[in-house]
Amino acid sequence: MEQYKDQSLPFGDRAEDLLSRMTLKEKVGQLNQKMRGWKAYEKKPGGYEISDEFIKEAEFGDGIGSIYGLFRADPVTGVDYHNGVPKEDRADVLNRLQRYIMENTRLGIPILIQEDAPHGHMALDGTLFPTNIGIGSTWNPQLYSEVMACVAAEVAASGAKAAMISCLDILQDPRWGRSEECFGEDPFLSASFTAALVRGAQGLNPEDISRQDKIISIVKHFCGQGAALGGHNGKIANIGERELHEIHLPPMEAAVKAGTRACLAAYNEIDGIQCHTNKKLLTKILRERWGYEGLIISDGGAVDQLADLFGGPENAVAAAFNAGLEINLWNAAYEHLEDAAAHGKVKLEVIDRAVRRILMAKFETGLFDHPFTEPELAGRVVGCPAFRAVNYRAACECPVLLKNEHHLLPLSKSIRRLAVIGPNADNFYNQLGDYTAPQRDGGMTVLKGIRRKLPDAQVLYAQGCAVRNPSKEGFPQALAAAGKSELTILVLGGSSTRGFSNQYAANGAAIVPENPERPLEMDCGEGLDVAGLELGGVQLDLAKEIIALGKPVVVVLIQGRPHAIPWLAEHCQAILCGWYPGQEGGAALADILFGDVNPSGKLTVSIPRSSGQLPVYYNHKPYNDYVDMKSSPLYPFGFGLSYTRFAYSNLRLDQPKMSASDIEKGQKAVISVDIKNTGAVAGAETAQLYIHDCESCVSRRVRELKGFEKITLQPGETKTVVFTLSLGDLGVWNEDMEFVLEPGTVQIFVGSSSADAAQIDLVIEGRLS
Repeated sequence: MEQYKDQSLPFGDRAEDLLSRMTLKEKVGQLNQKMRGWKAYEKKPGGYEISDEFIKEAEFGDGIGSIYGLFRADPVTGVDYHNGVPKEDRADVLNRLQRYIMENTRLGIPILIQEDAPHGHMALDGTLFPTNIGIGSTWNPQLYSEVMACVAAEVAASGAKAAMISCLDILQDPRWGRSEECFGEDPFLSASFTAALVRGAQGLNPEDISRQDKIISIVKHFCGQGAALGGHNGKIANIGERELHEIHLPPMEAAVKAGTRACLAAYNEIDGIQCHTNKKLLTKILRERWGYEGLIISDGGAVDQLADLFGGPENAVAAAFNAGLEINLWNAAYEHLEDAAAHGKVKLEVIDRAVRRILMAKFETGLFDHPFTEPELAGRVVGCPAFRAVNYRAACECPVLLKNEHHLLPLSKSIRRLAVIGPNADNFYNQLGDYTAPQRDGGMTVLKGIRRKLPDAQVLYAQGCAVRNPSKEGFPQALAAAGKSELTILVLGGSSTRGFSNQYAANGAAIVPENPERPLEMDCGEGLDVAGLELGGVQLDLAKEIIALGKPVVVVLIQGRPHAIPWLAEHCQAILCGWYPGQEGGAALADILFGDVNPSGKLTVSIPRSSGQLPVYYNHKPYNDYVDMKSSPLYPFGFGLSYTRFAYSNLRLDQPKMSASDIEKGQKAVISVDIKNTGAVAGAETAQLYIHDCESCVSRRVRELKGFEKITLQPGETKTVVFTLSLGDLGVWNEDMEFVLEPGTVQIFVGSSSADAAQIDLVIEGRLS
């Protein structure tokens, strides 16, 4: 028996034995992921069949290293319940493909199936959780770890052993269509959630990756895509060296420390160098500095996009490979990798190193020893009640209460007549976010959730208007409903809902038609960047007319980016930002509106007064005010109201002065604060710690988040929250780009938001030797 088939041998020995037997063609085949996974099968009246395209792909490299999106279903793929694979059929399709490869290729190397899971498995029947911008607003990484454990279990139950998950992008320009995929504008918070993602998806220990409910987390995008100039998707990011290290690298470094096994390169360039050919980024920082040993994968078709820049596809794939890229995703340029090696443009040892990594990933996930999946597993796991319960908890913690004048919320359940109006009041898909699979039914919308809360009340509904269409035909019906009601809940915002009739680029990004017969209703998602952050269409006009009726109005925002809403903030009584809350969002928002859930979300992205303020993120360098408008955001980073009140007191440092040498040796500054619930109901509060270095060799930001903790308090209860600051928190990248600790005063702020915090000072004495 060949050594690589001997289960008693260490994985490394088995991988080396297999590598020694492979031809260059077979090695290139293991690095290839050119075909689109949903084209690997055909659904016929009698069942599923392997496609000719799959067979051709297997012949190219005498095997297939990976397939992305086997079970992907959405308008980009054209896959729905008529031609796709529901959960009960997943094993049938996957096992057919694995069996073909094992029986019809020389070495029988199983395929690594990679799926997409931006906020749940993007497959039929998959559980869809809140998008990242809402997940970040929970300020609860442990809850997100539970979410990702559910996602991993659903992906793994389908037989896939890896999934691409957005987490690395820092949201610096909310005009960017993919804002919803970011946890927020802060690197510390994003790093915390990224580490939680990896722990939830892969497990706490390296060996957990072979479990039946765990997967490889393919974190993306590396690096800087959230800072794209002008919010233009996947383009230029004007990031300096220090900005790169302070803001954009921390999430990936956290992922590496947590043990991620794969990452996806970003489309954008940094200082003129494309991320896919950036050797400093992919090799010197990621591999050499951080010791990363996982896979590096291209984004869809990104290498092909560089062919003109490098003088042809062979040169492009060579440049990417030599920079550190390894695994293909949809690039035809990889068909030229064998020629590039033959022409001396890529060394064979570089190819061997990449192949060794993917072979190790397959051994470690158990693919070689257990290539087939249990027929009924996905049917039991996907969409199970336990996962729905986690989803509901996440949906309850995402929404951020922005305004609650005269304690209008929570609403009384004794209300007899209520109007629910707006384009997002009864549109289930608009709650789910971009890259969402078709749903079996309409789902729980905000309107349905409210009607379930008030079974005996008259709940009047009118759409009023669309998200972007300028028609006001629905205004009279909406105004009539509001006029008859005691109170109106106005559900506004944006939409990332993709239509099967829309156009999409080869990489899946939405295409805005040049001369549409009607406005595209999507205003968020990949490819849907905006110039202005005002609410789309005539939504604000609708709000003005309803508010003019003089009755109480609650605005609920369903959105994937922060909209500029200064008029609403001034004129309506209550505003609840729900983000894209997922499948359980309608129930969760209704429970918050009527007080069965106390809102606990806090902003992780500043809400601007106007697009003209951008950038408006909280961790900026000092600057002057505008003449015509305040520089401060409408609602600051970290802000969020509750139905109760919290009082902070007794902020203290265990040592107001510390020596630099002690900190360098591992001693930490310990900060404590007491928090009391002074209201009448239980609630959760997120205490936040920020620093400002007053004395530094380089300019510093006015605030930097360095700690947070979410606690639950009963009425009258007090708890003490303890934070620590270490060398990693207090150091600075100096003029030589060395990370050092400097003497001087560090201001420490602890409070309920970046704009509401008490201060205490830490003095660092002496210099490092």
